[in-house]
Amino acid sequence: MSRHPDLQAYFREAASWDADHLAQAERATRMARLLAGLMGLVAIAALGAVSALTPLKTVEPYLIRVDNTSGVVDVVPAYAGEQPLGETVTRYLLTHYVSTCERFALAVAEQDYAECGSFHTAQRNQAWAAQWAPGNPDSPLNRYRDGSTLRAEVQAVSFFERASGATDLAQVRFARVLRPGGGGAEVATHWIATIQYAYGKPATDPRTRRWNPLGFRILEYRLEPEVSTASAEHRDGSP
Repeated sequence: MSRHPDLQAYFREAASWDADHLAQAERATRMARLLAGLMGLVAIAALGAVSALTPLKTVEPYLIRVDNTSGVVDVVPAYAGEQPLGETVTRYLLTHYVSTCERFALAVAEQDYAECGSFHTAQRNQAWAAQWAPGNPDSPLNRYRDGSTLRAEVQAVSFFERASGATDLAQVRFARVLRPGGGGAEVATHWIATIQYAYGKPATDPRTRRWNPLGFRILEYRLEPEVSTASAEHRDGSP
């Protein structure tokens, strides 16, 4: 059976359109696969770059300073424990350490204990823990359990130079003022703390660094009562 010429032409055009449509669909599929592959490679490269940079990511505290006159803002770099610090800073740190570590009030005792520990070496911290142990009868937790409080009033800080030229020794004179828990007058006693200190690299722990950002360390701490001139004369039998 012969077909009409017009129908044959129609069928040929329809077949050609189908072929073109199929070819376009195949090209689009190939392009989509190519783009997906490229995006996958980009994602892998990005993950590799982030992984390589991860060890470089650190958290550093910083201080923003504003000039009172000009209003200029700048960032004060954190101390890295490499530059010597002046005597004024050391005097302040010694005063702060003695004032904090020689006082006692039950409400802040736990925080004071931890803050003082941020200034200690490992060896000094062992002695500090033994001093505060509940099993120690002389522990502040036992001596002042009746509600008594103790504060330290620093009176003088003196620095000493060793024969070798090292300047790592200081004496801090202070008064301990005891307020009895049951009431009554305050009682003051006078003491001398001989301290060997040093500066090191500040701790990386944020809590420790908040208390001790300069890496100040108490190496040795020797405490003895201060004997007044009048007491010494009376003891020697002098008038």
